[in-house]
Amino acid sequence: MATQIKFGTSGWRAVMAEEFTFVNARRAVTGIARYVVSQKPSGARVIVGRDPRFLGETFCSMAAEILAGHGITPLLIAEPAPTPAIAYAVIREPADGAINFTASHNPPEYNGIKFSTPDGAPALPDVTKKIETEIGAADGVSHQPKPALAPASEPLDPRGTYLSRLREVVDLNTIQKAGLRVVFDPFWGAARGYPDSLLRDAGVNVATVHDYRDVLFGGHAPEPDDHLLEDCRNKMRETKAHIGIATDGDADRFGIVDEHGVFFQPNYIIALLFDYLIESRGWKNGVAKSVATTNLINALAKHHRIELHETPVGFKYIGELIKQDKIAIGGEESAGLSIRHHVPEKDGILAGLLCCEMVARRGKSLGRQLQELFVNVGSFYPQRENFRLTPEVKEKFTGKLQSEPREFFGYKVSEIVRTDGMKLVFADGSWICYRLSGTEPVVRVYSEATSEAGLEKLSAAAKKWIFE
Repeated sequence: MATQIKFGTSGWRAVMAEEFTFVNARRAVTGIARYVVSQKPSGARVIVGRDPRFLGETFCSMAAEILAGHGITPLLIAEPAPTPAIAYAVIREPADGAINFTASHNPPEYNGIKFSTPDGAPALPDVTKKIETEIGAADGVSHQPKPALAPASEPLDPRGTYLSRLREVVDLNTIQKAGLRVVFDPFWGAARGYPDSLLRDAGVNVATVHDYRDVLFGGHAPEPDDHLLEDCRNKMRETKAHIGIATDGDADRFGIVDEHGVFFQPNYIIALLFDYLIESRGWKNGVAKSVATTNLINALAKHHRIELHETPVGFKYIGELIKQDKIAIGGEESAGLSIRHHVPEKDGILAGLLCCEMVARRGKSLGRQLQELFVNVGSFYPQRENFRLTPEVKEKFTGKLQSEPREFFGYKVSEIVRTDGMKLVFADGSWICYRLSGTEPVVRVYSEATSEAGLEKLSAAAKKWIFE
C-alpha cells in the first residue's frame, strides 16, 4: 500500500529512506504538477529549489523532469537557497509556484517538500488538500501523459534580487554607523553567504561560524535554539560582538543572542521588533500572532492602539494578512516572522538584520530594551513544553480537550479559546494552550505568566492536568 502523503503546517516532511523516498517524492511532485496544470493548463512556470540536505540536487533534477513532463517550465535553482529568497523569487519572476526540498529545522535524517503558491506564500490547507487528492489520483494512473515537446529547465539565481530587497527593507547604514560587530551562524544551512555578505558589503564588521556545507548539520538539528548556539557565543566573545544572529536549515527561522551571550526567545524578539517598527517606520496598521505566541504582543497592541489578529498556528495564516496589508509585522513563537510589504513567508534572515538595526539605532542592548517594554506594559514569561503520550493517555486527554473547565487548579478561567487546540485564559492574565501534534503522540503545552515563579506554578498545573 502506498504511503499517504499529508502536508502539515509547513509542507510534507519525513525521514529519508523510510517515507521520504524517491518513489514518494516523485508522487508528491506529480501531485503538485497536476494541481498546477489544473490551475493553469498551459504556460505554467514553477521554481524548484532546496536547502543543503543530502541528495538535494538529485531531488531537484527529478522534480524538474516531472514538471517538464507535465508541460510546466521548471525554473531550477542550482545552489541551496533560503526559503524567503525562493518566496521572493516567486513574486518577482512571477512564477506559478515553487517546490522547495527542505525539512527546515528538522534533524539531518529528514527531508521534505514545501509548496508555495503564486503569491509567494505557503500553500493554504485548501490547496494542499487538492494536491493530496491529485497524488491519490495519479497513483491510479499507469503512466503520466507526456507533452509532444517538454519545456527545458531554465536556470534561476534568486540571491541578487532578494539581497537587493533586503537593502530596501533594512537600514544597513545605521548598523554601519553604530560600529556594530555581528556574528552570524547559518547552521551549515541555506543562508550561507546571505546576511553576512550584505553586512560586509555595507562596511559592517561580521564574523561567521559553521559557514560550509555539512549535510549532517554538525550531527544535530539545524535549529538556532539556545543549547545549540555555543559556537556562536564563543565567536562573539572572541570578536567582542554586540549581537549574534542565526538561521535554521532553510533560513525561515531565527535565533538571537545578545552581547552578554543571552539567548532571546522568539516571543520576545517579535514583541521588540513590533515596538521598534512602530517607532522607526510609523506603521500602525495591525499586528498578528499565533494563538500560542506571547500576550506581550497583545499588551503592546493595546498600548499603541493597534489592531491585533490572533491566528491558528502556521505562518500561512499570517502570510494572508501580510498580503492584505493588514499588519506591520506578524510572528510565531516558533521563530517565524515577516513584515509589511515583504514576503508572506517566514524570513529568519530579515529578523536577524532587523535586530541588528534595532540595537544600532536605539543604542541599547536587547535586555535593556525588553526591561523597558516590561515597565511600559507589564512583564510576561512564556514557555513551550512537549509531552509524549501513551495511547491510553492520549485518548483520555483528547476527550478532556472538549471540556469547558471554569476553574483550573485554583485559577479562574475567564475565557476558552479554540482558534487552534485549547487555550485557557485565566483571570490574572496568565494562560495555557494545549495542541496535539498531528504527526506524533505528543501534546505541545504553551504557558505564560506574569512572573517566573508564577510560570513555574502554572507549568506544574498544566502537566498535572494532562496525566491526572
